[in-house]
Amino acid sequence: MKLPMKLRTRLFLSISALITVALLGLLLGLFSVTQMARSQSDLIQRGFTAVQISQKLRQHLGDELMILIDAQPNPVGLENIRRAFRATLDKGLGAGLGEHYERGLRDAELLYEEMEQAVRRGTPDGETPHDLARYEPFTGSFERLRDHLRNEQDQVVARVIEAEQRAGERSQLIAVLLGLMGLSVLGIGVLTANGIARRFGAPIDLLARAADQVGRGQYDVVLPVSPVVELAVLSRRFGLMTEALRQYHSSNLNQLMNSEGRLKAVLDSIDDGLVILDDQGRVEHANPVALRQLSWSSDVQNQLIGPLLPGHAVDEALRQVLAGELMRELPADLQIDRDGEFRLLAWALTPVQLREGGSVGAVMVLRDVTEQRTFERVRNEFVLRASHELRTPITGMHMAFSLLRERLTLEPGGREQDLMRTVDEEMRRLVQLIDDLLEFSRYQNGLQTLQRKPCDLAMLLEQARQRFADEAAERGITLTSDSQEPLPHLNLDIQQLDRVLNNLISNALRHSNPGGEVQLQVRRHGEQVILSVQDQGEGIAFGQQARIFEPFVQVGRRKGGVGLGLALAREIVQLHGGRLGVYSRPGQGANFYLSLPT
Repeated sequence: MKLPMKLRTRLFLSISALITVALLGLLLGLFSVTQMARSQSDLIQRGFTAVQISQKLRQHLGDELMILIDAQPNPVGLENIRRAFRATLDKGLGAGLGEHYERGLRDAELLYEEMEQAVRRGTPDGETPHDLARYEPFTGSFERLRDHLRNEQDQVVARVIEAEQRAGERSQLIAVLLGLMGLSVLGIGVLTANGIARRFGAPIDLLARAADQVGRGQYDVVLPVSPVVELAVLSRRFGLMTEALRQYHSSNLNQLMNSEGRLKAVLDSIDDGLVILDDQGRVEHANPVALRQLSWSSDVQNQLIGPLLPGHAVDEALRQVLAGELMRELPADLQIDRDGEFRLLAWALTPVQLREGGSVGAVMVLRDVTEQRTFERVRNEFVLRASHELRTPITGMHMAFSLLRERLTLEPGGREQDLMRTVDEEMRRLVQLIDDLLEFSRYQNGLQTLQRKPCDLAMLLEQARQRFADEAAERGITLTSDSQEPLPHLNLDIQQLDRVLNNLISNALRHSNPGGEVQLQVRRHGEQVILSVQDQGEGIAFGQQARIFEPFVQVGRRKGGVGLGLALAREIVQLHGGRLGVYSRPGQGANFYLSLPT
């Protein structure tokens, strides 16, 4: 009994036949072309060498002729030319240029000896040969030698031309063979594709129709019967899957109801306030913590969130989140009057999205931050006052130390000079820290103002790149800038924006490895202008990305400063009406971007 052949066996045999024929043709063509190219190159090289030797022999022969027919003898020149002629003959005989050419060179050597004998006969004993232009034995032997050399060169050229013709005929033969191989592969491919389409097309089409019916909820389907083992197994398993779907569909409703009850219990047990909204902004569910935080009654379901929280721009943020956009900045805290006491609630919106895209609602998370905001206000006031109180004595100490350093005479290169330099650097660092604290406190307390003027962002970015070009070169890092025109001219505080860029570029260089790249870019995106600083360093862990803009926080292995740079940069950008953010994956670098409204 003939067993049915499996689909993968059929495909394997068909594809193997195609690949075998194609590889044979390819290998045959490559071998033939390689051999032809090698032989052609060798023939051309040998022909070139033979022609070169013939030219040199004829040149030496001509030089010797000029001396022999000259009226004045030149024994030194004649001897040099004869040695050069014989050296060229020896070189040609040792070059391995073929039996024919070597035989011609030996004949030329005999003819040269004959010419030399004629020269000796036409020259009195003891004299240097010269003035032999009318001596017929010499001129005759010279003509025979010259004609022989010319004939040998012509024969070499003729052999090269003949080889070229043979190579052309061989290349035509190779082209015909490769064409036949291509036609064979094409024929086998057409036959294989036709057989696969005939045998497997109809069953697969029936399975596709059955899948469409199951997708519409119709589980009574007709499945194909195929002699192919894989298709038969697929039809049987498709039937089992259809039956399992029918059973699952019947029990799915109860499972959904149970899951909804468990989900509600989980949401009600969360410590933070949680409000679930539909795509129209209506309240679908609010857990007890949210009802207590917002002083709502339990009958808020199906009510719009906007009228329930008037004056807080929740509607605008909800439309933005449901449209798939990120919130441009953190929303202001909600001020809720609860039993005669004002409480501050931080809140955030997250879209509820389906796998195929689109939002079906949103989740609003609430957290009571009244005590936290009070602590932050007290902390900011303390930092501002402490910085003011520390700045005067530290500045005085630094000035006094500078005067003392100028008056002291210390031994050059001694330990005392290193200590003085260390104290000076640390005091400068302390003064800079106090200045940063003061400026950060001014921003947080609303005391800082901006000196705005029109700014060319492309030039601003290029100037920042030039400032750090030397440092990047020392670290072995490539620093580039790119501006995507057209860019608007914004009214900005250039000095403060330079401070932001300096901090971001310095951090990028510090966290990059030698051989890496730091890219500076500015582009327009809708009503925003985006400036970005991207590195290829160690990246930032996901759990730390929300904390890096807080004051006195440092992350990563390569730390420096006191952790005020990014916090101060965020305050500067926010004072411009923009937003500072980061996108990073651990091990894949970090991309800090700041968006400024046009």
